[in-house]
Amino acid sequence: MMDRDVKTSPRLGARIAGTFYLITIIMGVFAEVFVRGALVVRDDAAATATNILAHESLYRFGLAADLIMLACYIVVTLLFYGLFKPVGRSLSLLAAFFSLVGIAVLAVNSLNHLAPLVFLGSAHYLSAFETTQLQTLALMSLKMHTRGYSISSVFFGIYCLMIGYLAFRSGFLPRIVGALMAIGGVSFVTDSFVVFLLPALADRLPDLGMLGGIGELSLTLWLMMMGVNVLKWEEKASAWQISGA
Repeated sequence: MMDRDVKTSPRLGARIAGTFYLITIIMGVFAEVFVRGALVVRDDAAATATNILAHESLYRFGLAADLIMLACYIVVTLLFYGLFKPVGRSLSLLAAFFSLVGIAVLAVNSLNHLAPLVFLGSAHYLSAFETTQLQTLALMSLKMHTRGYSISSVFFGIYCLMIGYLAFRSGFLPRIVGALMAIGGVSFVTDSFVVFLLPALADRLPDLGMLGGIGELSLTLWLMMMGVNVLKWEEKASAWQISGA
């Protein structure tokens, strides 16, 4: 009985990681697409301010979704470290570091989502500013939020690339899943640097981040539905323990 429990634990851990990863994706999509994407009107500060104030509860739920996303991604990061440690402990640890840095960047960046509620609030000290100025500051905060996402995507992209490489080498996950994850990681990093270095082209090029989403979703669904090949994982784990790698 004990042997059976040990053998099923990597698969269970993988499925738990996949579940938290799916929650991470759902919360991120909700906040970005159904909240900011629905309420923010590009280059129109007045319309954006009107939308936020008219749907303040939805806007606040967007912030809550972002925080849930980050909390779940911390869990994913720790579970992935344990899952891929037998494949390469140093690389798995380095990947976790990049993920946690990206999470920290997004945690700080969440203040840019909160800022419009402050600028558009009714505090007495805001009377020193004109309405149009406060609306402009609110929109600028949201633009900074977008740039904060681009910065975090560099770290998350490197993380996805490393996880994809580990998955590809693992033997307990399909190589195609690892390859898609790695390609997604490269697309995240490329998309971010296009925004930084070639802003004039950023709006005209296709959204490379979609490839990253495909990679993450493929790994998520595989882990949730199939888990890992337990025998292959145990072979890796035994070899790692023997070698002390």
